[in-house]
Amino acid sequence: MSANTMSFALPEALRRYVDQRVRSGAYGNTSEYLRELIRKDQEEQAKKQLRELIKEGLGSGRGRQVTPKVAAELREKALGRAR
Repeated sequence: MSANTMSFALPEALRRYVDQRVRSGAYGNTSEYLRELIRKDQEEQAKKQLRELIKEGLGSGRGRQVTPKVAAELREKALGRAR
């Protein structure tokens, strides 16, 4: 895994909070804490997208028989390669 450095500024209150979380022992260092926050955000965004897709599917009308051709089209769409 390649590590890239990212610098950013935090207000003092947020910096103290991050330091407190690290000192609590829950995280080994600031980077570990931030990586965990980003992973949780990624998971939440994926869940949000799935909920939207389910909502879209439920609102799309009557269902249809899933033939091998339809399954292939759906697979392509899900992988972001829709034609």
